[in-house]
Amino acid sequence: MNSISVRALLVRGMLAGLAAGALALVVAYFLGESRVDAAIALEEAHSHDHGGGEELVSRTMQSTAGLATGVLVFGVAIGGIAALVFCYALGRIGRFGPRATAALIAGAALLTVYIVPFLKYPANPPAVGNPDTIGRRTALFFLMVALSVLLAVAAVIFGKRLAPRLGNWNATITASAAYVVVIGVAYAFLPSFNEVGKDFPAGLLWEFRLATLAVQATFWITFGLVFGRLTDRLLVPRTDSARTGNGAANRAATAAG
Repeated sequence: MNSISVRALLVRGMLAGLAAGALALVVAYFLGESRVDAAIALEEAHSHDHGGGEELVSRTMQSTAGLATGVLVFGVAIGGIAALVFCYALGRIGRFGPRATAALIAGAALLTVYIVPFLKYPANPPAVGNPDTIGRRTALFFLMVALSVLLAVAAVIFGKRLAPRLGNWNATITASAAYVVVIGVAYAFLPSFNEVGKDFPAGLLWEFRLATLAVQATFWITFGLVFGRLTDRLLVPRTDSARTGNGAANRAATAAG
């Protein structure tokens, strides 16, 4: 793949990330923000410090412009990274076309970057968690993300090496099982945090976590579909043109005959 194609794919990845981020923003605003507001109200109701200073950024600004900026910038950045991964993966992970490769990358990213770390360190709304442990919890979450991604890459390499001896299906099952086992070991040895107060509504906590999962699922599903379409149009335009040209030539020959 030459530098022109990589640059074109990078631009398309960023555009697909922007489109996916815009849709994820809608989901985050309508599903997540109401739960955040409810959690903040609970936190303020149980707080004994009513003389706090004026907030630097208003809640309205956080839930509108702040949310939009964060989600859209995230979408563009992650879309660019995913496009570079696509450039490397295309043709190296099996006989998949651009659309299928984009879908596989999006699904793998959702699983390894979010779902696997989420199962160990799920998202919490405001008023949940000890402020003294937030640095440690954040570091462990990103450690879990890094482990999940690196182990997924190792599983792919392991599966490709097993394929000539076991066949593609058995190699895939074996590599996937190895990934699950090692992730399970990481789950067992990394520390856990149970800092949800007894008086915090379980329903609100569950709804908030489902909302965050919906945001991520929306982003990656949309990205896979949009980026797959854009890459397909970029990388296989001549096939469609050739088919159209051959069809026109055949019709002309038939008419002439």
